[in-house]
Amino acid sequence: MVPHLVTALTGPINELEQRVLDSMPAIERWFRLEWMEHTPPFYSSVDVRNAGFKLAPIATRLYPDGWNNLTPEMLPLAVQAAMAAIEKICPEARNLLLIPENRSTSTEYLSSLAQLRRIFHMAGLNVRIGSIDPAIHKATSFELPDGEHIVLEPVVRGKRRLGVKDFDPCTILLNNDLRAGAPGILEEIHEQYLLPPLHAGASIRHKSKHFKCYEEVAKRLGKLLGVDPWLINPLFARCAGIERSDSADLDGLAASVDAVLAKVRRKYKEYGIKDKPFVVLKADQSAQGAGSVILRDAKDVDALRDKVQGLTGAAKSGQAGPDILIQEGVPSCERLNDAMAEPVVFMMDRYVVGGFYRIHAQGGVDEEGSAAGSDFVPLAFEQSTRLPQPGSKPGASVPNRFYMYGVVGRLAMLAASYELEATDPEAELYE
Repeated sequence: MVPHLVTALTGPINELEQRVLDSMPAIERWFRLEWMEHTPPFYSSVDVRNAGFKLAPIATRLYPDGWNNLTPEMLPLAVQAAMAAIEKICPEARNLLLIPENRSTSTEYLSSLAQLRRIFHMAGLNVRIGSIDPAIHKATSFELPDGEHIVLEPVVRGKRRLGVKDFDPCTILLNNDLRAGAPGILEEIHEQYLLPPLHAGASIRHKSKHFKCYEEVAKRLGKLLGVDPWLINPLFARCAGIERSDSADLDGLAASVDAVLAKVRRKYKEYGIKDKPFVVLKADQSAQGAGSVILRDAKDVDALRDKVQGLTGAAKSGQAGPDILIQEGVPSCERLNDAMAEPVVFMMDRYVVGGFYRIHAQGGVDEEGSAAGSDFVPLAFEQSTRLPQPGSKPGASVPNRFYMYGVVGRLAMLAASYELEATDPEAELYE
């Protein structure tokens, strides 16, 4: 049975959909020109929130997992995109080494690795999975629920190349976000292609940098469409981490929260939105984790001091934690079997290859879809391979809605390419 998706598309989002469909040739040309100047991340996934009055990304991942949640109907798109991406990087590629997360042997994650392996095998590559986890000393086989087996092998480092026993790859694909930093075994690799680059790792990335780049491209696309960029852009601010004993830090955080809420209130008033706005607090540094704190009033900062400090790991008195991202909360109006649904768009190179809905049965409209207890429904994008239907009434066509999600997903991917260019240590050497 295909789950029934309910979306209360009203007001500005309908106008946005109409503008997007009417401007499709201009949008696609704009993206083509951007990709002539900028290199897209090798692969990525974007969490999108549809509020009914705005549509915006809330997170962009450059080492995406969850590939096992793509339906078989989506695989041809992923395979074609993989072919294009590999051909652009190394036309003569034969062997690909896939490096997974350390200590991640859950069935869900291993199934995602198996799907990635399948995609690149169908793209014409020999694929082996090499682990840099110190706990993997020998080839270790894991059985998946469908009876398939997946083998993790210890990575072997030569003087200049990386591989596994009896396998010398020309391309190394990381599915490890390097949360603890780049290990030495991955450094100084000059004879092989390492994708994504090390400076895309979570220990280096900052969410505020990404959303600053996204704000820039959203303004440009908004101008092209003739719409308010706020309809596709979550407002945000960055605040310094707080000390456990410093009330001045809390005051500064409360002031920043109040400033973001004030901006959102003005937008809500402009568009006649009756909901009460909220913000989501997250650790600005990607390596600090995926936890979040929801605030509807700056006065609540003091009461939630411990939760806020828990986001960034501020450990003791006199020591401030990392910076905090204050992001406009985008409520979800989408429901799947009475549960909050959050679209996740998957991309490889510059192409949208599919997606699924992350659902949270106990989550409210403001809940983060990636919170503990979330589940995945792959069939919700069952019509994603169909072309948009420009003649359809706004809000009535599933393919049209998915095309909008793809536009926002690609916009976030473009922002990620800007972000990686700005943080590329090699580029700095030539400036």
